[in-house]
Amino acid sequence: MFRISFSGDEEYKLVILMRKDLKMGAGKCAAQACHAALGCALASMKKRPDDFKKWMGCAQPKVVLRVDSEQELYDFKAVAEAQGLTCSLVADAGRTQIAPGSVTCLGIGPDKVSVLDKITGELRMY
Repeated sequence: MFRISFSGDEEYKLVILMRKDLKMGAGKCAAQACHAALGCALASMKKRPDDFKKWMGCAQPKVVLRVDSEQELYDFKAVAEAQGLTCSLVADAGRTQIAPGSVTCLGIGPDKVSVLDKITGELRMY
């Protein structure tokens, strides 16, 4: 278990962009968000350990925001990757509610709140 005390000036968070157009049930959305968060956390732990530790130290905040299409997910992914942010795109296995390979959500971060808000700050909560 991580027990890190972070007393820096800026908070960190992880953002998950969830496709609203797929009309997934609450449980399905929760599972997809977990996939995105885990993918981002593991990648960040390996590639950006300082950001990972700072995020862990401020209680691992996560926020789920809505996008209206797969194209919108890819647009946000391109912007985030161009800025060097960690991303995790989730494609569903298709065992329950949606078709196999459907791209459901995108995790971005963890990173500074100010950095992520410049990209996703105008989006509504899911």
